[in-house]
Amino acid sequence: MTYLLNALSLVIELAFNLLATLFVLRVLAEAARADFHNPISQFLYRATNPVLAPIRRVIPNWRRINLAALLLAWLVMVLKNALLFVLLGAAPNAAGLLVLGLADLIDFVLVFYLVLIFGWSLMSMLQVDSRQPVLRLAGAIVEPLLRPLRGRLTVGMIDFSPMAVMLVIVLARILIAAPLLDLGKALTLGQ
Repeated sequence: MTYLLNALSLVIELAFNLLATLFVLRVLAEAARADFHNPISQFLYRATNPVLAPIRRVIPNWRRINLAALLLAWLVMVLKNALLFVLLGAAPNAAGLLVLGLADLIDFVLVFYLVLIFGWSLMSMLQVDSRQPVLRLAGAIVEPLLRPLRGRLTVGMIDFSPMAVMLVIVLARILIAAPLLDLGKALTLGQ
C-alpha cells in the first residue's frame, strides 16, 4: 500500500506543480513584459485566460503583477498540500495549510528561477539561436534579476552575474523558504 501512496503522491505533486507553473509563468512573463508575439507567451495566455478572466474583474493587477494568477498559484499549492495530507491520513489545520501553501509557492518560484537562470545561461553559452522562443522568454524573465549586476561581475569574457543571482536565490531558499515550510508543516499538523 505504501508504494501506491508514493506513486499517487508523485502524480499529485507533478500535476499540481505543472498547473502552478502555468500561473507562475504568466505572472513572471507579464511582470517582465515578455514579447506577446512569442508562441510560448501566446500559449500561456490561451491556457490561463479562461480561468483568470473572471477573477481579474474582481482582483486587478497591481503595477505589472497579475494578482489573480498569483492567487491561483497559491491556491493550487494549498490544494496540493491538502490532498497530500489527506492522502497520508492526517487532518490538516486550515491556517497551517495557508502558510504551507505560501511557503511552498515561494520555494517553487525560487527553484523555478534557479532552473531558468541555469538553463538560460547554458543556452546563451552554447550560442543557441537568439530567435528561439524559449530563449527569448527565459531571457525576458531573468533579465530583471540580472540587470543590476550585469557588467559588474565580468572577468574577461565571462559574466558571473547569473552565478551571483543563483547564490542569492539558494540563500533565500535556506533563510526564507525553509523556515516558512517548517512553520507551515508545524501549523498544519497542529504542533
